[in-house]
Amino acid sequence: MLPFRTRGYRTVPYGMFRLEDYGLAAKNARVLERIYHKGHQLAWDGKEVLQSLIEQHGKPTLAPREKEALGRVFSIIMWGELAAWRISAELADELEPLEAKMAATSQAFDEARHFYVMHDYLEALDALPKKMDRGAQALLEAVMNADHLAKKLLGMQLMIEPIALTLFHVVKKLDVEPVLSHLLPYYERDEARHVALGVQYLPAMLSQMSVSQRLSLWGFQFRLITYEIWSNYGLSRDLLVLGVDPREMLELGQGKQMKALEMLFEKSVVSSDIPMNILSRYADALSELTLPTFGTHRPFQDRVQAALRVMLHGSHVQSVELTPEVTAEQTPLIRQEEAAA
Repeated sequence: MLPFRTRGYRTVPYGMFRLEDYGLAAKNARVLERIYHKGHQLAWDGKEVLQSLIEQHGKPTLAPREKEALGRVFSIIMWGELAAWRISAELADELEPLEAKMAATSQAFDEARHFYVMHDYLEALDALPKKMDRGAQALLEAVMNADHLAKKLLGMQLMIEPIALTLFHVVKKLDVEPVLSHLLPYYERDEARHVALGVQYLPAMLSQMSVSQRLSLWGFQFRLITYEIWSNYGLSRDLLVLGVDPREMLELGQGKQMKALEMLFEKSVVSSDIPMNILSRYADALSELTLPTFGTHRPFQDRVQAALRVMLHGSHVQSVELTPEVTAEQTPLIRQEEAAA
């Protein structure tokens, strides 16, 4: 039997409508409210969509080597959706302002659908692994067990979600398996709203955090970046089997994360230049050590020298458009979208 966990005494949140008490700007609150209504409007039936795609393209199948690789890579997506479901449900419970609570509630509904649909897809492919890569597990568990809601919001919405969007983009472009390629636009449409929750609400949280709390949040990002690159390294062989360059995917993911953080700090009173620069150099140095450019066989000493150069002089990480343009034609089973069009 699981131990009963006690928590603080709950009270009716009469102040949930006073945005100024939470540092939340009225325009940000309006965006958060729209996230909820948009999520309701563009919800899709996961069972119906997956079954329709299987009827259209046939039962998903791949050669054994590619199937095992795809299963290991997308098991991270599946368990990541469960982590996002748990975190968004926690945010829906813990966030006080009405609009933020509504947006988190909408995301919890989306993530539940993402989890069971990915499980059903991998089961149909007969590629449901028992465990995922240790680096990815460490990354997800670090976010789930973070000691502050800001860390959970930043970790999930602005660091893990952009990586998932990167993987969706690359796999869809390669058209590894047709059912998956046509399923992913439904995920991408939802994930764009999820990132918006972090961008719109984190500035309010940052404005009310002490200096020590902000430093702790910054240190937490270092930890997540380490796990992220460890995960990418652990999956590099599987990515290569699927035709994906691990270094290219990592750089694309970093570009999307950079775009998400730029969007965040545009709305925040907190300066970002120095912390962002240090984080970027650290990530690039780890990349040089663990994932040299695809097709090269550089001795470890050369990798160390390259990492030191990056740490000292930096490298240019170009921000990349965070969310793709998903058309109604790519998601024909979203009925509300069809009606609106």
